[in-house]
Amino acid sequence: MAAPAEEKFTRQTILSLTRWSDKLLSFRLSRPESWRFVPGQFARLGLPLENGGMVWRAYSMCSANWDEYLEFFSIVVPDGLFTSRLTHLQLGDEVLLDNKANGFFTVDRLPDGEDLWLLATGTGLAPYLSILQQPELWQRFAHIVLVHCVREVSELAYREEIAALCQHPLWAEWGERLQYLPVVTRAAEPGMLQQRIPALLASGELAVAAGLPLTVERSRFMICGNPAMVEDTHRQLMKMGFRLSRLSAPGHLVLENGW
Repeated sequence: MAAPAEEKFTRQTILSLTRWSDKLLSFRLSRPESWRFVPGQFARLGLPLENGGMVWRAYSMCSANWDEYLEFFSIVVPDGLFTSRLTHLQLGDEVLLDNKANGFFTVDRLPDGEDLWLLATGTGLAPYLSILQQPELWQRFAHIVLVHCVREVSELAYREEIAALCQHPLWAEWGERLQYLPVVTRAAEPGMLQQRIPALLASGELAVAAGLPLTVERSRFMICGNPAMVEDTHRQLMKMGFRLSRLSAPGHLVLENGW
């Protein structure tokens, strides 16, 4: 017998809201004590519709897996069924949380290497903020390069939080291993790269900016963002000799579409 719908989710409270721009927001939800996830996984969140139905969307966690709350990073789509409702919520309002985390976009799917490249566009940054809060990650890789590509500089969310990661007491002794490379494609910004990630890989500009060679022996990649970026970056890396990591055949990269 199927479980009643009420048993498949819990009702969680909005604890905080951060509006990065008119198109981007972050929000924190209360977290059930028994709710577990692996950094890189996503949750299904639900909101009620006016006709009595529900709309569900998948969101990667930004928060550490030990935090007492769950944090999410969202783009706001004005006519979107979910985000058009989300943007009007206030502190104390409720969001439905599916009882189980999902997904396989986790760093344990990659074999050991020297360098970990975290490639993101837009809100595809979200899972990396959680992944980077694993103490063992900082010991496992000699270099970690976080690349965040956006259209406008105002979309570079979490910059202060990323800088603070290097000083976290759990891994501060390895904090210098993290490089943050912001990319803004629509306008030249001092000290920032400007082309799309696949083009930066093809030209070698990304490797030069990080000061690291890209080789199958040392380089491991995670790719998350809009589907076009994920597909194009995957294709470019395949041209360079890298292959997708599978359970039956570990490779050099794992990927996830940000929506």
